[in-house]
Amino acid sequence: MKITVLGAGSWGTALAMTAEKNGHFVSLWTHDSEEAKTMEESRKCKNLPEIRIPDSIRILSSLEEAVKGAELLLFAIPSIYTREMALRVKPYVRKEQILLTVSKGIEEKTLDTMSDILEEVFPENRVAVLSGPSHAEEVSRFIPTTIVCASQVEETAKIIQNAFLSDSFRVYTNKDIRGVEIGAALKNVIALAAGIADGLGYGDNTMAALITRGIAEISRLGIAMGCHRETFAGLSGIGDLIVTCVSKHSRNRRAGILIGKGERYEDAMKEVGQVVEGVYAAKAAKALGEKYKVELPIVKEVNAILFEGKEPKDAVSELMLRDRRSENPAVAF
Repeated sequence: MKITVLGAGSWGTALAMTAEKNGHFVSLWTHDSEEAKTMEESRKCKNLPEIRIPDSIRILSSLEEAVKGAELLLFAIPSIYTREMALRVKPYVRKEQILLTVSKGIEEKTLDTMSDILEEVFPENRVAVLSGPSHAEEVSRFIPTTIVCASQVEETAKIIQNAFLSDSFRVYTNKDIRGVEIGAALKNVIALAAGIADGLGYGDNTMAALITRGIAEISRLGIAMGCHRETFAGLSGIGDLIVTCVSKHSRNRRAGILIGKGERYEDAMKEVGQVVEGVYAAKAAKALGEKYKVELPIVKEVNAILFEGKEPKDAVSELMLRDRRSENPAVAF
C-alpha cells in the first residue's frame, strides 16, 4: 500500500516507521524544504533523536509529489492547522484516497472535530481517525502499543487496521468516530490538570481523583453528544487518559507541571518545545459543555487557570469544596 504521512514531527515519523515495518511504500512530508533535506541526509527526526528513519521512507517537501499516487493520506499535524492543511492539499487529493487523521483536538471557532473538518473539505472521500494511548517515543521503538481506528464505514477502519497491525502495534476498530475524537481531545485538558497537580506537589491520591473524575466529565459530555458509553471505557477514553496523565512523555502533563509551579501557560509551552494540544482544546471543551448543558468542573477550572489568571491552588480548593453529591449518578462511565 502507498501511504503518505503529512507532518514529519515525532508522531508522523513514528507512524511512518510503523507502516514501513509492515512493508508499505511510505512517504513522509514536511512543509520545510530545509528540514526535509536535513532529515533525508541524517535520517533523524529532531524530536526522536535516538531513532533512525529507515532509508526506504521517502522524505519530501513537495506536497504535490507526496500526495500523488498515495492510497492513504495520514494527517499528522497539530489540530489547529488541520483545516489550513486540508485546504492546502485539496487540489491534489483524489476522491478514492482514504484520509486518516491522528490529530487530537477540537477547532475552537467551529467546535468541529478533525474528522468533521476533513469530511467538510473532502465530502467524497472516506475519512477515519486513529487514536489511543500511543506516545511516539515508544511507537518508534516498536514497544507494544494498542490503538483504535474509528470510521463511520467499518470497511475503511478495517483497511487501516490491516495496514498498520503488527506484533508491536495492535489496532482495534470502532464505528463511534465522534466518541473516539472527544475522548482524544478532552483527555489533553485533564492531563494539564494532572500536571498542575504534580507541579503543586500533590500525590497519587490527587492523580487518581483527577483521572477518575476526568473520565466522568469526558464520558458525560460524549454521551450528551450522542457518543457510545462503551467508547470511553476503551483505548481512546480511559486508556489514552491514563497514559497522558502519568507518562513522562506527555507534553500536556509536562506543561501542566510548569504551570503548577507558577509559570504562565505561554512560557510553559515554549519550555516544552512542542505543541501542547490541551491548551488549544480547553476553550473548545468548555464551550461544548455549555452547548450541551453538561457540567465539566475540571475543564472549567483549567480554563480559569490558563486564561483568567486563577491561582492553581484556588482552583483545587474550589473543586474540593463543590456541592456535596452522590458518586454514582455523576459517573456516566
